[in-house]
Amino acid sequence: DKGTIDKFEKESSEKGKASFKYAWALDKLKAERERGITIEIALRKFETANAIFTIIDAPGHRDFIKNMITGASQADAALMMIDAGVGAFEAGVSKDGQTREHALLAYTLGVKHMIVCCNKMDSVNFKQERFDEIVRTVRSYIAKVGFSTETTPFIPISGWSGDNMIERSDKTAWYKGPTLIEALENLEEPKRPIQKPLRLPLQDVYKIGGVGTVAVGRVETGVMKAGDPVTFAPSGVTGEIESIEMHHERLAQAVPGNTVGFNVKGVAAKDIARGSVCSNSQQDPAKAADTFTAQVIILNHPGQIQAGYAPVVDCHTDHIACKFETLKTKVDRRSGKLLEAEPKSLKAGDAAIVVMRPMKPMCVEPFTEYPELGRFAVRDIRQTVAVGVIKEVAKKELPRPPA
Repeated sequence: DKGTIDKFEKESSEKGKASFKYAWALDKLKAERERGITIEIALRKFETANAIFTIIDAPGHRDFIKNMITGASQADAALMMIDAGVGAFEAGVSKDGQTREHALLAYTLGVKHMIVCCNKMDSVNFKQERFDEIVRTVRSYIAKVGFSTETTPFIPISGWSGDNMIERSDKTAWYKGPTLIEALENLEEPKRPIQKPLRLPLQDVYKIGGVGTVAVGRVETGVMKAGDPVTFAPSGVTGEIESIEMHHERLAQAVPGNTVGFNVKGVAAKDIARGSVCSNSQQDPAKAADTFTAQVIILNHPGQIQAGYAPVVDCHTDHIACKFETLKTKVDRRSGKLLEAEPKSLKAGDAAIVVMRPMKPMCVEPFTEYPELGRFAVRDIRQTVAVGVIKEVAKKELPRPPA
């Protein structure tokens, strides 16, 4: 509301960050306010005349890319904010900038729709030439990543003065496309995989006095109801769903696309964590992976990748080091045709079928069965070095409790 924003504006001016006044509505941590960047992931709900949205405000700063990946893995659509300021845009799309990496990570993690906002247009006097220059550069890059440039709107906005966000701005008479709200309302709602067994990767786990263990995450497949018996992978602990809430409202059931908080009976908060996967104990319960076979594409690695290489793999909300155990075949990245059996090494541009072994317990699934838990990014040397799709998983069988 206006009172809160006014309070934030006063506080941010005192810290010399006046133009961050709206960011403060989502950035709550004191460390974030002082650095002026988003660290954690914030969830907020807002409604338009025709739709209800959940905003996942994920960090853009490189130091916190792990949190950004957790946010992106939960999203249906991405809103990419480009700083139109002279120098700022160029820094974002340079080889070391974050704009390119974010587009790639979002696409790899399954975000298929994107809206691109050229923000801070007030800083370049709403010039059409500047907007056109940004559109040309960003369009060619997101096309290479895989987004459809036909259906991706580019919108000149000013978050500071509100131009083209809710209402059309008279300062951009040359722009004929949708406002930001119209573009959001035009997004197609994805088909939700309700028939499949439950899979819900956890974003956070809390121990709340008087309530017990509360987990937060987004239902990717299936349905969760109060009273359901659940199993968490990779630990194998089991419990029962006591209650489910979304945006502080009690739900009888949660369906794919819902980001919910749920109270679990019989599970200690220490036995589950971000990256754990909640599933129904009676329908194909999730299990830890011993190894998994994946098709990977090496993007930008300065050297050769050989068996034994163990970078961090980001899959759904989990971030675990995984070893490239066996390089099985090198394949054509477009057709999948075999190029070389048992290659000794892989380099940037190569696609390969590899067997990977998680260095700590981890739950992943084949892409064909649960796409949301079957794609991953590989990070090393502070950048995304590869992306992959999981073909098959050798699951660990948990020891049966004594009868």
